[in-house]
Amino acid sequence: MNANAATRFIDALWNDSIVPQLIEYIRIPNKSPHFDAQWREHGYMDAAVALIERWCREQPLRGLHVEVMRPEGRTPLLYLEIPGEGDDTVLLYGHLDKQPEMTGWEDGLGPWTPVLRGDKLYGRGGADDGYAAFASLTAIRALQEQGLPHARCVVLIEACEESGSYDLPYYIGTLASRIGRPSLVICLDSGCGNYDQLWCTTSLRGLANGVLRAQVLKEGVHSGDASGIVPSSFRVMRRLLSRLEDEATGHIKPDVFHAEIPAQRREQAKAAAATLGDAVYGKFPFVPGMQPMASDPTELVLNRTWRPTLSITGVDGIPPLQNAGNVLRPSTAVKVSLRLPPTVNGPRAVAALKRLFEQDPPYGAKVEFVSDQAATGWNAPPVAPWLQQSLSEASTAFFGRDAMYMGEGGTIPFMAMLGERFPNAQFVISGVLGPHSNAHGPNEFLHIPTAKKLTACISRVLFDHFRAGRR
Repeated sequence: MNANAATRFIDALWNDSIVPQLIEYIRIPNKSPHFDAQWREHGYMDAAVALIERWCREQPLRGLHVEVMRPEGRTPLLYLEIPGEGDDTVLLYGHLDKQPEMTGWEDGLGPWTPVLRGDKLYGRGGADDGYAAFASLTAIRALQEQGLPHARCVVLIEACEESGSYDLPYYIGTLASRIGRPSLVICLDSGCGNYDQLWCTTSLRGLANGVLRAQVLKEGVHSGDASGIVPSSFRVMRRLLSRLEDEATGHIKPDVFHAEIPAQRREQAKAAAATLGDAVYGKFPFVPGMQPMASDPTELVLNRTWRPTLSITGVDGIPPLQNAGNVLRPSTAVKVSLRLPPTVNGPRAVAALKRLFEQDPPYGAKVEFVSDQAATGWNAPPVAPWLQQSLSEASTAFFGRDAMYMGEGGTIPFMAMLGERFPNAQFVISGVLGPHSNAHGPNEFLHIPTAKKLTACISRVLFDHFRAGRR
């Protein structure tokens, strides 16, 4: 493979075709169904599918098959198939649905307002991960441009990943005979520790989400009359959350939410921390004087990849400050987001949360936990020697530095599903969500040079996969 020729081809295609398409894609507010119950009526998801489908059909790939699946009552799926040499199959994955707007965007930026600033394309969904379909086909095209062989490739682009991929099991089952049994799975929906080398994701955390509600009254009452007699629903909520989390340290108390950290993952975390140093936490927009939860970068890497952590991502029942009268409120509700170690079962964790919160409620308050998402994480199988060599050489060829391995704190339900279905497959999980790219938050951006280099690395891996199969 001629690395210089591949770089020139990929850079040109990104500049001339992919970036303009992503600009239009960012303009479409195709929020995931969990955040837009009327997504069918609004038509934004169909618009995003049509944009990507149209571009894919224009690519001069030999034997390319493009199909949009729209079963009644389900989110759409873009199915692509590119014939290759031999009997082997590579499965490539991405998604096109987006997280909601979020507040706090800088002046001039917005979730549906694409802005190019230097090497960065700002806007929701470009990096997470609208670029995946474009990069996947470009990686294959780069091989065909040089007359190099590759295995048969199947590309799946789903539309409900940000809602837990609830339609994906149906599609994987329906398409089982067409997909076959891939020996390599490539996912471009992950992150990178920096923009200087290829980062390979070795694990993903699971997720237990739901709404916890504590109700003490049928209606609000004068706080001067009731306080001291009626316990505040906020204090009841604090006691409930303290059953789960030590508020002084952030440690999750029940053992059921913990897992043993494999020795190899500890070593990889140590190597990643040595490479990143203070950048492990420096990439976050801390307020002045704020400190991370630990001083050791290795412990911080393990915290975000192999240890359970609680976030409260939403609150209900509390009025804004300007409307906060002297009222003892009837209830408080919070959105609980518990990240789980990769090997903890998501549905079991949700069941454990429900028992933990609802049993023996303080003061006999009405307490209810309603889950809306349960996802099991993923731990990668051992990397085959050919793949480890390929990743190292690809990173060196296109980034100028060796590849790095690290777990990620996010959740991709598809990975656990595929890990169970294809236990003998090798996995390449990577992405462009690096420092300050801020997926799901304000000022999300795609770092274009990294996306180009990652595309080239995937092309090299596809070529090496074919050669390894022949050997």
